[in-house]
Amino acid sequence: MNSVAIIDYGMGNLHSIAKALEHVAGGAQVQITREPRRILAAARVVFPGVGAIGHCMEELRRLELVGVIREAAATRPLLGVCLGMQALLEFSEENEGTPALGLIPGRVRRFPEGLRDAAGERLKVPHMGWNQVQQRPHPLWAGIPQDSRFYFVHSYYAEPAQEAHVAGRTDYGLTFASAIGRDNLFAVQFHPEKSQTVGLRLLANFLAWDGTV
Repeated sequence: MNSVAIIDYGMGNLHSIAKALEHVAGGAQVQITREPRRILAAARVVFPGVGAIGHCMEELRRLELVGVIREAAATRPLLGVCLGMQALLEFSEENEGTPALGLIPGRVRRFPEGLRDAAGERLKVPHMGWNQVQQRPHPLWAGIPQDSRFYFVHSYYAEPAQEAHVAGRTDYGLTFASAIGRDNLFAVQFHPEKSQTVGLRLLANFLAWDGTV
């Protein structure tokens, strides 16, 4: 059976993303869980998150989920969402510097003060609202028009060390990686569960993805 486990470590819009996945799941089983056995029994894993990365890593260690996520990421399709994306990199500037999971080389940086758009208007941090994603070829973009708008809420952004790991970019005073991927890992800074039709299509693509690029 096609099954997906949403990792519950107390920091994510778990029910929102579960509802969105169930909406597109067909016959797939969707479960929210923090039990290692259930996570590793699932065919696919979603790693969501909102909040601060310091607390995220503390909770993952407390619940003994760090090794579980690394094992899942080595063996099946895994989708990181928002903070879950940032945690896949090596290090974040948040919380005075926080080592992360290190599954994709790179760092997470805070948006600098004084960002301005193309018209010279000052941009607020956090970056909140709808913005375009400039896609690079990947199965999870299937059926999603180039430069589609997705919903963002974040003050920090990913900076992968290797350009090959950038799957999408977005402009907000600077150009940042809004989607990253490597092998069977894919992660997005935006919230697909809040991104209407295109977000649901991305989640449906994930449920159909075999982890190859």
